[in-house]
Amino acid sequence: MTLDLRTTRHLPATPEEVFDAYTDAEQQKIWYAILDEQPGIVEIEVDLRVGGRQTAVWGPGPDMLFRETQTFVEIDRPHRLVTESTGSSPDGLTMTTRVEVTFEEQDGGTLMTVVQSGFPAPEIRDFFVGEVWQGAFARIEAYLVREHGRAGSDA
Repeated sequence: MTLDLRTTRHLPATPEEVFDAYTDAEQQKIWYAILDEQPGIVEIEVDLRVGGRQTAVWGPGPDMLFRETQTFVEIDRPHRLVTESTGSSPDGLTMTTRVEVTFEEQDGGTLMTVVQSGFPAPEIRDFFVGEVWQGAFARIEAYLVREHGRAGSDA
């Protein structure tokens, strides 16, 4: 049995703008850290093509770094993105999941939907639903509001 999550957020920009904010390394470097009170480490490289990879390293300091490498499986800009994601935490734990993200025009913005599968335990899935993805959505939204001057909403 695989453990999956599904979560959504309505964001204040076009599907193209949201897709690009989510996949462009320079934009990611801004939104990864946009809500941080103290600057941390954010390093991101993106090779946006099927079979290409995105590598992100982030954290508050050199001894507390998270790393995620995503391999792009499907890219349909600006509608859909599918990756195989392997992440590791500072304590050395690793996890591989499949992430499908869709970007649907809705009510003058974009409904971003994430379906992530392959979690090893319910508590890890629940942490990703309540903390990881909500934090990412909040950061992306703050970035889009700053860039485009419109506010979104939870869906």
